[in-house]
Amino acid sequence: QVQLVESGGGLGQAGGSLRLSCTVSGTIFSINAMGWYRHTPGKQRELVATITSGGSTNYADSVKGRFTISRDNTKNTVYLQMNSLKPEDTAVYYCNARIVRIGDYWGKGTLVTVSS
Repeated sequence: QVQLVESGGGLGQAGGSLRLSCTVSGTIFSINAMGWYRHTPGKQRELVATITSGGSTNYADSVKGRFTISRDNTKNTVYLQMNSLKPEDTAVYYCNARIVRIGDYWGKGTLVTVSS
């Protein structure tokens, strides 16, 4: 059974940093794209950043220059380094993995709260 487990959320201060991790476990062939999305009450879930298996990245305009996505294919893990945090970054962050021959999987989410 495939599972995505996120960690690293919590309380951060404006201008500070947090790092999220997400590890894919289970019997899988390989993983294509991985990414982070976030959801704030009253808004739709939005893309934060994605990274392909080859390392190509894509970012939401709101986080460009502040967040960095990376992955370790040997560990089936994706990371999100969040710097220069803003209160508007407060959200539940979800990890996504597009797994070859299986499909899209999501983590349960990790709450990030940024205080001003």
